[in-house]
Order: sequence, then structure tokens, then C-alpha cells
Amino acid sequence: MVDKWNITIPELTGEEERLAYVYLPESYFEDPKKRYPVLYMFDGHNVFFDEDATYGKCWGMKEYMDETRTQMIIAAVECNHSPDHGRLKEYSPFNFREKGLGEIEGKGRITMEWMVNSFKAEIDREFRTLQGREHTFIAGSSMGGLMSLYAVLEFNHVFSRAAALSPSVWVARRKIEQLINEARLDPNTIVYMDYGSEEFGNHENMRRQYAKVTSLLINRQVMVESRIVPGGQHCEASWEWQIPFFMSTLLYRPAIWEKEEETKIKDSKPSKAKKAKKPIGSQRGKSADPLKQ
Repeated sequence: MVDKWNITIPELTGEEERLAYVYLPESYFEDPKKRYPVLYMFDGHNVFFDEDATYGKCWGMKEYMDETRTQMIIAAVECNHSPDHGRLKEYSPFNFREKGLGEIEGKGRITMEWMVNSFKAEIDREFRTLQGREHTFIAGSSMGGLMSLYAVLEFNHVFSRAAALSPSVWVARRKIEQLINEARLDPNTIVYMDYGSEEFGNHENMRRQYAKVTSLLINRQVMVESRIVPGGQHCEASWEWQIPFFMSTLLYRPAIWEKEEETKIKDSKPSKAKKAKKPIGSQRGKSADPLKQ
């Protein structure tokens, strides 16, 4: 099921309301103890329902999740529809200037700080989520794809994996390259990135820039799956066809990681060795639980 409700982002648009969406798999209501990884998505109005989508065609994420019975929560937020480049501003990490657009004040960091500190906190509070970095992903397309890339680099302590479909890496190219080179990254960072073969003509030198971003990520030892989509275009219908590819990347867990987790669990179990007796009258101090954040 998909639940939707009105929210506000005071840091960006004051009391103006926009829609938030949460997809819950059927099993969520069958097993009250089960917890789920969470995929955060940009342009939430385009994710689930044609009637909400800007151009009348959504990604079809609900149908895909239901048909495949993928065990994941999806949380998404509608973008800013202001004619004064509202979406561009909220979905750009950097200030930039572009012919035909003029000066754009990037508010991407404010957007991400709200998403991490307010929206994610609400989702974790209201739903049975797996809150740790290893179970927290982010995805988007176009400027939302750029934001997904930015999120996994700049907020790497929160997001372990990202899917950036048709990312707008033509924006502030040098700043994007600097971000990739200087980001503090966990070695288990995974990025799915694709671009439609029919899109490259939309921006000058896009093929070269896309290849450069992919190369820089690989040089930083990010695990990258990069694709050129045959016949791919800049639209929801094309991105819908890519769902199986990026979802497989977001959920991929090699056997060696499963073994490492099993080892960690075994190592964390109390030793059977005889414990030394505590002196009479001693008190056990409270220690912080490292798994609670």
C-alpha cells in the first residue's frame, strides 16, 4: 500500500504544503516484528501514481514492488513546483549559472539536511525501519539523480547506496568533481548510475562528463554500476524500464558479506568462559548501546 499525507518544509517553503508518500509491502501488516530497509526518493509525485505525476506518467514503483514482493519501504517527497525554478534550486547542491536559466541559488544542502534530520527521523519514528546506514538508500532522476549522487557522497554516514538515473552532472561540473574527490567515503559505498543514449545531445559534452564522473567514483573506490541505456530518454517511462536494474544494485548482497555478518554476530555473542565474580557491593555502570542512534 501507499500512504500519502501533507507535510511542510519550513526551511525551504515555510508553511506551504506538499505531499509525502510511503510505500509499505504487504508483509508489513503480516509480521508486526519485522523491520525493513528504506529507499528515499526525490520527485515523490512521479513515483507511484499517474494522476499525481507532472506529465501524467509515473515510474510505476508500486506495481513493481507488489509484483516482485520486494521487502523494502519507500519514502518519497513531492518537489517544489514554483515557476521561479523552485525544483532546480531545491535539487541543486551548488549555485550555478546556465544559459536560458540565469543564476540558480542551490539549496540542495538545506534539502538534504531536512531530509536527514526531519523526514528520515519521522519515517524511523512512525514505521518499523532498519535505521542504520547499511539499510538506508536514496534514488532519483535528472536533478533528483544529481541529488542522489550528492547525498551518498556528502551524507555518506547516512546513505550507503544510491541510484542516480539520468543525473544532471552538467550542473557546476567542477564542483561535482571536487565533491567526489574530497568526500569522506565508507568503503562499502555503492552507486548505480545510468544515462539514456538519446539524452546525450541535451547538454554539451554530456557523454564526456558522464564518463568522467563514473571514472572519478571508481578512482575513489566506490562500487559503481554504470550503464548507457539503449534508446533511453529523459522521461518517467524510460526510467520505469530501469527499475529492475537499479533495484538489483541497491539490494545486492554478495555471499561474502553474508558470511562477514554471520561472523560478527557470532563474535558478539557472550563468551561461555567462566566470568570472574564481582566484589560484594560493586555496582554495574550503564553503557551506551552502540546500535542505538
